[in-house]
Parts: sequence; structure tokens; C-alpha cells
Amino acid sequence: MAGGKRGTLWRRIGWFIAIWALSVAALGVVAYGIRLAIP
Repeated sequence: MAGGKRGTLWRRIGWFIAIWALSVAALGVVAYGIRLAIP
């Protein structure tokens, strides 16, 4: 049972990191686009 709990915990951490990385990348792209649009 402990192994299953640990597995779900790692899956949750993986999802959190993936979503965080995607949001950071999206913000970076938006900021880059604004920087290019406004010289």
C-alpha cells in the first residue's frame, strides 16, 4: 500500500512540474512576443 501511495505522490509531483513548466514557458513566449511587438 505504501508503494501505491508513493506512486500517486510522484505522479502528482510529475503533473505539477509539467503544468508549472508549461505555464512558465507560455509566459516566456508571451513576454517575448510583447517585447518584439513593442520596440
